[in-house]
Amino acid sequence: MKVKTREPLPEWRPYAIALARFYEDLADRLLAGATAAFAEHGHADVEVFEVPGAFELPLAASYAARTGRFAGIACLGAVIRGETDHYDYVCAQVATGVMRVQLDTGVPCAFGVLTCANMEQALARAGGGKRDQGRHAAEAVLRLAALRAELPAG
Repeated sequence: MKVKTREPLPEWRPYAIALARFYEDLADRLLAGATAAFAEHGHADVEVFEVPGAFELPLAASYAARTGRFAGIACLGAVIRGETDHYDYVCAQVATGVMRVQLDTGVPCAFGVLTCANMEQALARAGGGKRDQGRHAAEAVLRLAALRAELPAG
């Protein structure tokens, strides 16, 4: 049986970020962490696609993934618990949607969405240090894209 090998992804293939702007300060911090991580790995040409909120991230990621232009997409945003069940619905659907995009398209998509009880928790996870969710999402996408290039096509 002959094993098909996947052509490595071209080094010039850029990465993308789908960014939910609902919490502006958090979005800016997550974006800074992700773009720094991409740049440190030689990918300074990241394209950013802004959307109003986290709920729109899966569709933005789907649009980007289906172009075939991107090696991977980091989905960044924040959802902070409020007084209603809205938080639970949004978090679950965004996570499911991002996962569905990567499974349907084969383009790595990272779930870099903060899901926190309050703004203090979100700020602690949105900038610098070992809790930098933007950086972690970019690093996950980079690793999955490398894995995709290493493995034979199925």
